[in-house]
Amino acid sequence: MSLLENTLFGNTVRTWAFGLGITLLTFLVLRFLGTRVLARLARVADKTENRWDDVVSAALGATKSALVLILALFAGASVLTLPTRVSSVLQSLTIISLLVQGGLWVSAGIKAWIAIQREERVEDDAATVMTMNVIGIAARIVLWSMVLLLTLDNMGIDVTALVAGLGVGGVAVALAAQNILGDLFASLSIVLDRPFVLGDTLAVGDFLGSVEEIGLKTTRIRSISGEQLVFANADLLDSRIRNYGRMYERRVPFKLGVTYQTPREKLEVIPDIVRASVESAGDDVRFDRSHLQSYGDFAIVFESVYYVRSPDYGVFMDLQQGIYLRIHERFEAEGIEFAYPTQTLFVERVGAAH
Repeated sequence: MSLLENTLFGNTVRTWAFGLGITLLTFLVLRFLGTRVLARLARVADKTENRWDDVVSAALGATKSALVLILALFAGASVLTLPTRVSSVLQSLTIISLLVQGGLWVSAGIKAWIAIQREERVEDDAATVMTMNVIGIAARIVLWSMVLLLTLDNMGIDVTALVAGLGVGGVAVALAAQNILGDLFASLSIVLDRPFVLGDTLAVGDFLGSVEEIGLKTTRIRSISGEQLVFANADLLDSRIRNYGRMYERRVPFKLGVTYQTPREKLEVIPDIVRASVESAGDDVRFDRSHLQSYGDFAIVFESVYYVRSPDYGVFMDLQQGIYLRIHERFEAEGIEFAYPTQTLFVERVGAAH
C-alpha cells in the first residue's frame, strides 16, 4: 500500500494533498484576480470623470487577505470528509468572514463617496457636505450593527432575546448619558435645520471665528486669533449665535463733526462730499444717505450710512479706510475743519471807574 493511500483523520494522504492543492490554487487565483481588477479599475478611474468607479475601487481595496485564505480553506475542505462539528464550524467561519468583508466593502465605499462629495461641494454647498458626513456616520453604525446581529445569529445566539435585553439596557444607558445624547440630537438639529455650515463666521458670546468641523458631540471653531474653540453642540444651540456667513450686506453708519465756525454754504456741500466719496469706492459699496443730524456740544454733527456688498471683514475695512481718506482729502480742499472737544472762554473787560 502506497504512502498516498494511508488514512489520516478520516481521509487519505492523497485527498489531503488534493485539498491542499485546491486551497493554494484558490488563494493564488483569487489574489491574482483581485490585484488585476484593482489595477484595471485604478486605470479606468484616472481616465473617466465618473466617480462611481473610484468608489468601487476604494471598496474593493478594502479586501482582506484573511478572507481570501478562509475562502480558499473552505474550497479545499470541500473534497475532504470532515466531522460534522468541524464542517459546521468551518462553514460558520466562512459566512462570518463574508459578512465582515461585506461590511468592510460597503463601509469603504461610503467613506470614498463622502470624500468625493466633500471635495466637489465643500466650497459651493458646505451644508450638503455637513449633512452627508452625519448620514455617512449613521449609515456605518447601522451597517455594522446589522453585521454584528447576523454574525451572532450565525453563531447560534438568540438575537431576539439580545435585542430585547439591549432595549431595556438602552433606557438605563440613555438616562446615564443624557448630556451625550443631548449633544447627539443637537448635531442632528444642526444638520437638518442648518443654522450654520462649514466655513461660516460665527460670533458666540465673546468668541468669533469660522466653523471648521461639526461632529456628533462638539463643533470646532477656528478663532480669528488662531486658536481652536470647541463647543458642545447642545450648548452652542442654546447660545445666541450671530452668523456673519449669512450676511449679504454690511450696514455701516458713521458720524462726522465739523466746527461751528464752518460757513453755511460749506455745510450744504458736506452730504454731497460724503456721497461722492462713498460712490467712488466702486460697485462693492451702496450709498444710502447723509444728513445734518444735530447741533452737538462742540460740533455740528452729520450722520451718514452706506452698505458694503460683502460679508468679508477685510474687504469692509479696506473700503472704509478708502472712504474716510477721500472725505478727509475733500475736507482739506474745501477748508472744512473737523471738530474736537473745545471750550471757548469769552472775557468781557469792564471799563475803569473815573
